Amino acid sequence: MSEIVILSGSPSNDSRSEQILLYLGNLLKEKGYLITHISVRDVPQKDLFEGNFKSEEIKEIATLVEHAQGLIVGSPVYKAAYSGVLKSLIDLLPEDILEHKPVLPIMTGGSPSHLLAIEYALKPLLANLKGQCLKGIYFIDQQIDRQRKNPIVDEKLSERTVKQLDYLIEKVNKERSLISSRL
Repeated sequence: MSEIVILSGSPSNDSRSEQILLYLGNLLKEKGYLITHISVRDVPQKDLFEGNFKSEEIKEIATLVEHAQGLIVGSPVYKAAYSGVLKSLIDLLPEDILEHKPVLPIMTGGSPSHLLAIEYALKPLLANLKGQCLKGIYFIDQQIDRQRKNPIVDEKLSERTVKQLDYLIEKVNKERSLISSRL
């Protein structure tokens, strides 16, 4: 199973949030972590629209998330919140699926005006699933260049991002140690 699952809530294949999540996944792979990248685009639209809890794809995603040791969840800001399609997927997952899991929330938006969407929308959603939310990172569109290997153009933001990723790794390793000591 995956050590860390990356869940992308962007309905667009070439979105800035998707580029950030792919970059973070590559950094984790370079550090030796097994990554599974799940996108809302991978889920059949009919299952999301009809709330199909019995969908094989939904069950598979739930299993991957349940067995992951950590999670990164990213979404663009739409109307001062996460994407509706991300919410549709999360609504189909078990209520306590993130219990004892460190979660790094990531959001991208067009301006600093939506900065609080991560605090007032995404984090409460993840906390409702019992996730242990880290600070999280909000990116403004101008801080992202989709053509670069490291899409984060602001050096201080890039450093802060790596710091948050390292903190996620620290939490994952700590949880792994706790599980090992119980066995």
